[in-house]
Order: sequence, then C-alpha cells, then structure tokens
Amino acid sequence: MKYAFIRAHRDEFGVRVMCRVLKVHFSGFYAWLKEPLSHRAQEDARQTELIRQAWADSGKVYGYRKLADDLRDQGERISENRVARLASLAGIAAQIGYKRRPGRYGGKPTIVAENRLEQRFQTSTPDQVWVTDITYIRTHEGWLYFCVVIDLFSRRVVGWNAQSRMTTDLALQALLMAIWRRKPNGSVTVHSDQGSRFTSREWQSFLALHNLEPSMSRRGNCHDNAVAESFFQLLKRERIRRRTYSTRNAARQDVFEYIEMFYNPKRKNTNNGMLSPVDFEERQLDLNKAGV
Repeated sequence: MKYAFIRAHRDEFGVRVMCRVLKVHFSGFYAWLKEPLSHRAQEDARQTELIRQAWADSGKVYGYRKLADDLRDQGERISENRVARLASLAGIAAQIGYKRRPGRYGGKPTIVAENRLEQRFQTSTPDQVWVTDITYIRTHEGWLYFCVVIDLFSRRVVGWNAQSRMTTDLALQALLMAIWRRKPNGSVTVHSDQGSRFTSREWQSFLALHNLEPSMSRRGNCHDNAVAESFFQLLKRERIRRRTYSTRNAARQDVFEYIEMFYNPKRKNTNNGMLSPVDFEERQLDLNKAGV
C-alpha cells in the first residue's frame, strides 16, 4: 500500500522524498510499477475510487462510517475499518469547522419556562417537539446571525432565518417558516435556551397565539439543547469550513443550499437509521398508510 500511495501522489511530491519518508527504497517502487497489480491491489484501487466518489458526492463532508454505508448501499461488501484504511491512504477525511465565537456566556440563573424536554431527544411523531437556537457566520460585511428550527422526529430543518442583527424577529421569522411549512394540527413544544430573543414578550405572545408550548434549557447548559448544537457543528464543519464569505448574501445562499439541497433531502443521519430527514419522514408516512 505504500507503493500505491507513492504512485497516487507522485504528481504532488517527489518520489524519492516519499520513499524516504515511508522508509522504502525507490528502486523497489519502480520495480513494483513494472509488475502487474495483484488482485488485492486492484480491489483496493477500485474501492478507493468508489470511496473518493462517495466523499465528493457528499460535498467532502462524510467520515468513514457514512462512506462505508454509502458503499454498502451500492452493493459493496466492505467494512468500516477497511473504508477508514483506504480513505486514510487516499487523504480522504471529513472537514473541520471553526471554533465558537469568543465572548462571555452564562449569567444569573433564571427560570423563564419549564424544561419540558429534559434531554429527551426522541419523539414518536412529527411536529411533536421542535428545537431552536441561534449561531453566527463570519463575513467581510460582519456577522450573519442564523436561527434554525429542527423537528426532533426526523432531525429535519423545518424553519430557518438569517439576518445581520440578533433580534427577536430573527427567531420569529424562523419559527414562522416552520409553522407555514408544517401546519401542525396539535400543540407543538418549542424548546430553546434562555437567550433574550426567546424570553421576550413578542416571542411568548407568538407561541401562545399559534398553540406552541415553550420549553427552555437550564441556564448555560448546552446539553439541554444538544440537537440544535449538533446541527450547528455539522453546518460549520461540513459547509462553512473556516470560510469567510465576502457578503452576508453569499453566506445566506450557501446556508440555503446546504439545508435545502443536501442536509434535509440527502444527508445520512445516524438517528434515522442512515436515512436523510426527508427519506425518514417519507418512510414513516408509507408505514402509516400501510397500517404498520
């Protein structure tokens, strides 16, 4: 496999340098090049290309577990360990985002609404519990603040909004999108942190008007809203990737494409049995129609 790595990267690095680093003799490498590949080596090369294609199709964000699942969906018999080994040799790895914005967090303990969720992140039906939170995106024009609403049933993003200021309207517009898209029949619990946007009179009045029940995390406890936090980590690792956008509109468009064209319809979610949020909801709908 060392020789295969050298051959794959010889356009980027000197052969002698790689041989020295990998502790093999360059004459042995050239001798290997003249010999036909063994069946094992041919299979390694074939599956490495499949891994590379699956990685590219995911926007270069999938790690070895989801890549292995993708290949098995294609009919390949391959283990996660093998995918991890081949991906590592080919330089294929999931992307990494940027760290949390510097600043002060926490404050005086205040209970505004009961914590109805209590870290129970599994629900049996859609539109039973929505979670919401706000993060930020770096641009040359300044910060773009982004609010998301996620349905716990499928982890689907049902509402979102991005604005140049972190206001109550930012959160209200995201929640309004969720209501317009989902049109829930019964009461929905909406879980948030205790930020000022979610403790304002406008927010509380909006919830009451639309038959939404408030729930709030304990002060300064990010684990109480772990699903929203996890989504933001995915967004920053898989799409933003330490990027600084030229404008807020450019950032907004990129977020739109990530959510509506990749995350909701395509991205495999371990909570959904490796189905995307859209596919998971459609499967549940089919099961309901079949009376299962």
